[in-house]
Amino acid sequence: MASDAPSQHIESFHAHPSTYKHWKLSLDGAVAHLVLDVKEENGLRPDDYVLKQNSYDLGVDIELNDAIERLRFEHPEVRALVMESAQAKVFCAGANIRMLATSTHSFKVNFCKYTNETRVGLEEASEQSGIKTIAALNGTAAGGGYELALACDEIMLIDDGNSAVSLPEVPLLGVLPGTGGLTRLVDKRKVRRDVADLFCTKAEGFRARDAVKYRLVDASVPRSKWEEGVAKRAAELADRPAPATKGIELIEVSSKVDAEGVRRWKHVELAIDEEQRVARLTLHAPTDEAPTVDQLRAQGSESWLLRAWREMEDALLHLRFNHEQVGLWLLHTRGDAEKVLAHDAVLLANQDDWLCREIRLKQARVLRRFDNTARSMFAIVDPGSCWAGSIFELLLSADRSYMLQDEDEAVTVRVTRAASDGAYPMATGITRLQARFAGEPEKVGEALQTDGEPLAAEQALDMGLVTLTPDDIDWDDELRIAIEERVSLSPDALTGMEQNLRFVGSENCDSKIFGRLSAWQNWIFQRPNAVGEEGALTLYGHPTRPRFDWRRT
Repeated sequence: MASDAPSQHIESFHAHPSTYKHWKLSLDGAVAHLVLDVKEENGLRPDDYVLKQNSYDLGVDIELNDAIERLRFEHPEVRALVMESAQAKVFCAGANIRMLATSTHSFKVNFCKYTNETRVGLEEASEQSGIKTIAALNGTAAGGGYELALACDEIMLIDDGNSAVSLPEVPLLGVLPGTGGLTRLVDKRKVRRDVADLFCTKAEGFRARDAVKYRLVDASVPRSKWEEGVAKRAAELADRPAPATKGIELIEVSSKVDAEGVRRWKHVELAIDEEQRVARLTLHAPTDEAPTVDQLRAQGSESWLLRAWREMEDALLHLRFNHEQVGLWLLHTRGDAEKVLAHDAVLLANQDDWLCREIRLKQARVLRRFDNTARSMFAIVDPGSCWAGSIFELLLSADRSYMLQDEDEAVTVRVTRAASDGAYPMATGITRLQARFAGEPEKVGEALQTDGEPLAAEQALDMGLVTLTPDDIDWDDELRIAIEERVSLSPDALTGMEQNLRFVGSENCDSKIFGRLSAWQNWIFQRPNAVGEEGALTLYGHPTRPRFDWRRT
């Protein structure tokens, strides 16, 4: 079975338009065009699969994620994005089936999570950055291809008597659409539940007339008027004000592994104990004085406010994909908390500034990646740490926090209104303090009232801001025991437990995609009905029909 295959090391999670293999990004004033033309032989594992019919693997999606990020930071003049295909009669066939069938279980689940995050980022670009997106389906969009379209603001389907939209995963593969398709059908597009049921079990999907009728697409256009119709609608969406400013260049963040095996970025360090299955991830505070807005523009993507968080994201992705057995992350910080708060204040004082807004939104996306990650996380508050402001939000993302109770009360944490009163919402739309104190809402206000005041261990514990506060005598033993206990527990049970506990309160479209879908897909990807020797995913493309265990559980 695929789960026994060796995991694949992903060297880089970055791309640049000059190196894209599968996408072409072009600009025409306020309209951007992102054209998918997947090169069949250029998959991440070319010996295992061929990317036919514009199907995609992780490499294709890394480029897509890069393109969306670049539009937000480098091209604030863009008001509309048209996603289209360079291949005749097919928009996108979705995730490559052979890629999924030959991947480890962990890779499959993390691949789905990454593609989900990319599409949620596309929706956020519309809502927060004003970049409206049209999926211009010049041919069939199946599975993940239609899920990509669903993440766009509008879907146009060519009416040529053949092109269709479909979600064939259940009838053909025995799995679920892995990138939010089920949820977006009923939550976002408000498709009737019975119609959605019919659609998701009809492998061939619906062509233009029925797709419009059932609100699966917004419009259909005959082939003779296709280019004209797409261009007209894109121009209408782009006819809106744009920030009167120039963008900044996104420079790739890179890392190196030193002689001790520690991976180092400029502001982040990642040390991994593979035998113990523990990672120590350290974020360093800025050392420079906080910039003015003009200085922030001049620094561009090299500013601490942006670069440090991009480095944290890079480290997180390395851990997700390249170290699947490392189940516990110990989160550390180092540096001057005052400098963290001073840098945070730049974003707070300039909330209406385009660049400050985009940086804050990027930081929020990185924090949500931590929320969504199926690993245990302990925040360690010890001498030299700087858990303050925006960085304190990372502590709130952790499953537990351990804070040293020192006699001189030099070890502190700091909560600020700038960071913890809505600047970095969770996928559920609420703050991490609101999630933490769902049963004691008055404590949210109490925490915010401290607004930057250094809180020593006893006070932080009384306020419910940290989990445990061992003293100097017990510190090493308590941490050691906590680590040993955590890594000894079933990773499957921990994943289920953590995802249930992290997302408090009412669900929304995003939380369903990451909580409910990811959990069920995680289970289905291990079931014999999908990945067994006679499972539907394993036998896809073969003449042999799958054999199912018919018991419903």
